[in-house]
Amino acid sequence: MSLAILKGPNAPLWAWVAAGLLAYLLLPWYALQDANGLLALGRTWGEQATANGLLQAVMFGRPWLLAGLAGLILCAAAALLPPDGRQGQLLLAGGFGGLLALLAAGFAIGARGWNFAALQALFGDLGVQQFGMGWGAAIALLSLLVLGAFGLARRGLFRGDLFVAGAVLACGALLALFIVYPVLKALVGAFVDEDGRAGLAAFAARIASERNWGLQCLGGGVRCGVAWNTLFLGLMTAASTTLLGTLMALMAERGSRRLARPLKVLALLPIITPPFVVGLGLILLFGRAGLVNQWLEAAFGVEPSRWFYGWLGVWIAQTFAFTPIAFMTLRGVVQGVSPSLEEAAQTLRADARQTFRTITLPLLRPGIASAFLVGFIESMADFGNPVVVGGQFSVLSTEIFFAIVGAQYDQGRAAALAWLLTLFALGAFVLQRWAIGRRSYATLAGKGDGGLAMPLPPHVRRLVHGVALPWVAFTLVVYLFAFAGGFVRTWGRDYTLTLAHFRTAFALEWGAFGVVWAGTAWNSFLTTMKLAALSAPLTAALGLLIAWLLARTRFRGQRMFEFSALLAFAIPGTVLGVSYILAFNVPPIELTGTGLIIVLCFVFRNLPVGVQAGTAALHQVDKSLDEASLMLRASTLQTLRHVVLPLLKPALVAALVYSFVRAITTVSAVIFLVTAENELATTYIIGRVGNGDYGVALAYCTVLIAMMSVAIAAIQRLVGERRLGRRSPVAAQAMAGASA
Repeated sequence: MSLAILKGPNAPLWAWVAAGLLAYLLLPWYALQDANGLLALGRTWGEQATANGLLQAVMFGRPWLLAGLAGLILCAAAALLPPDGRQGQLLLAGGFGGLLALLAAGFAIGARGWNFAALQALFGDLGVQQFGMGWGAAIALLSLLVLGAFGLARRGLFRGDLFVAGAVLACGALLALFIVYPVLKALVGAFVDEDGRAGLAAFAARIASERNWGLQCLGGGVRCGVAWNTLFLGLMTAASTTLLGTLMALMAERGSRRLARPLKVLALLPIITPPFVVGLGLILLFGRAGLVNQWLEAAFGVEPSRWFYGWLGVWIAQTFAFTPIAFMTLRGVVQGVSPSLEEAAQTLRADARQTFRTITLPLLRPGIASAFLVGFIESMADFGNPVVVGGQFSVLSTEIFFAIVGAQYDQGRAAALAWLLTLFALGAFVLQRWAIGRRSYATLAGKGDGGLAMPLPPHVRRLVHGVALPWVAFTLVVYLFAFAGGFVRTWGRDYTLTLAHFRTAFALEWGAFGVVWAGTAWNSFLTTMKLAALSAPLTAALGLLIAWLLARTRFRGQRMFEFSALLAFAIPGTVLGVSYILAFNVPPIELTGTGLIIVLCFVFRNLPVGVQAGTAALHQVDKSLDEASLMLRASTLQTLRHVVLPLLKPALVAALVYSFVRAITTVSAVIFLVTAENELATTYIIGRVGNGDYGVALAYCTVLIAMMSVAIAAIQRLVGERRLGRRSPVAAQAMAGASA
């Protein structure tokens, strides 16, 4: 084989053929139980458990694995041909043929032999079994997939671009495998009864359960089913967060400029705060030993009680936690309202009140609808606050958790509840689209708009200041109490300042062999940081690549591709967590109990943010830049690396920061996936709260917030700022003065 062949147009083919062959020869084919099995080079030619794909097929009775090897050899033969349609046919046959054969065998043969009774009856007992795929199988399958995609490109699809073809099919396969497949499998589980029979009867019985929809009249009121509780709480939270977010956005953009910066800082707090910090702060204020109950007892002799625990506490906690998100959503909408429209109304003799009611508020309708939708979905998916302050008030997210990890272990009920959550979310989305309608709300065009934004009418300004300012002050008090709880001995009894809670969690000692990580939180802290650091760059890279494919290429199935990429945002985190448990608990993809499944959950749960950020940024980058690079004979990969990516630095920072922070603070999606070996910070904090050890929990939250702030600053410093070559305002003024 000459060097010219390796450097010619078929070089990518040879690279992927080599990757597939090396996976067959040097990596364990099946998943290893020990942590050091990624590159077990010394053991792949030894015992059966660690053997490579070739030995598994030839020596250990698994001849079906030779199908993938044959596909790679056929692709190698295709790489010897010139890049034309004939080469494409061989690549299609070798790549997709080997891929489909391996997948069919993987799903047909499991840890107990045949997975289907029909195959058992047809072929009899199988002497060997298959376990979950390892790194050898994963890389071999990926190589075959990419080589098959190259075949499509050689046949004229994707404009003959090998990189685009491989990227589309690889990203599509990942989306199908880690989003569409697990979600569908989880939802299908609701139709299977305890005896394994599928039918609508099992689904209907679980959905119509008395525990979901029942209403009981008790002496102290009415007890509702968990479905009613979830709907009621979601609507209450969505309404309160939307109202407060709208008032805060109006105050920031149309009120005093001095309040804009503090409100911006406040809006960032829930992003870098674990979701139950607000609940803990409220407990310190309104709990049985909180300041309010102590004051009521001292002033009026009212005996402390647990009145705060229940729907009221959860609603207040969720309102605190999600109002800043509504504020961030609505602030941009308020900024986008064109002053010229308001000035036109006033020119027609409309006063400030009429202008605000007929012009400003209608133009805010899309933002209000979006904020309501986000608040509703966030409330339904919230797990931390109902666990911390819910008491006996149950919602669907907590019911799903206890159906999976509780003594009942009812996967069918968990799947049915996941259906309810998904249907509620989709129903809210439909209502949002109906509320917006088909009217146009566009106010920003290519023309300049030099008008001044209309000040708030006096009655609106009084309402905004009378509601939003006390709420902002109350929010700051709650956060201060939440952080202060980690620095006192026992809240409600002993307010002596101490660092004992920090020492309990993060103590360091010097032993005979060096530093000893003596604190009880070190294991979860280091595991969380490691998994978040692994998932964040993967999330950003995959999200920006998908955004580039959606913005710069056209291919069949693009709408389904985009829907799959954004599906994880519409699915509540609890549903995704249940989906991963059900889909990846058995071969051929057996990931439950490993750190890898947590990383994958982080990546695909947070993927829509990277896609949205990248898409928005790419809409500002003219396609002529890409075309100029390609005309200068740069490859698509070179253009993406040297031209597009430097212009996407703001989107890259947003994707990295959001994915890293959410990986640390998320609860609902990973609460089902953690194990004793892979305990996360959020599960550690929930355990401490369950034991009533609020001091250690709050001390841990303080450390996490400080760590995330440092990480955000480091990411921004590492990525840097986008340089557009524009003159600064000072330079522009100097040039204008010189020309004058």
